[in-house]
Amino acid sequence: MNEYTMQMRAIAMTALEDIKGKDIIDLDTTELTDLFDCMIVCTGDSNRQVRALANNVAVDLKSKGYDIMSTEGHESGEWVLVDAGSLVVHVMLPPVRDYYDLEQLWGGQKPTFSPLGKPWSAV
Repeated sequence: MNEYTMQMRAIAMTALEDIKGKDIIDLDTTELTDLFDCMIVCTGDSNRQVRALANNVAVDLKSKGYDIMSTEGHESGEWVLVDAGSLVVHVMLPPVRDYYDLEQLWGGQKPTFSPLGKPWSAV
């Protein structure tokens, strides 16, 4: 991962931590695809928090001079994607993250979700 992407990654991770994002992981994808160098996946507790987390990432990156190519998913707030070129950030509700399991697709470790103390998984 190059220095430019590492700086964006640090800003995005801090932005997610500031809004209390959960189960934040980052994956170096430089060996897996030419589309982007780093992917961050984070969980929010509600649609409102998912939107706030993604918005905080976009605002913080823009304020530091980085370009945001696009954002998707603000309408529903179940899964919001922030595309910053070499960095892609996915913020999701727990059942959405469990169902799509991006960590498995990209070689990361999937967190275990247990809302209300009851284990569950997507069917």
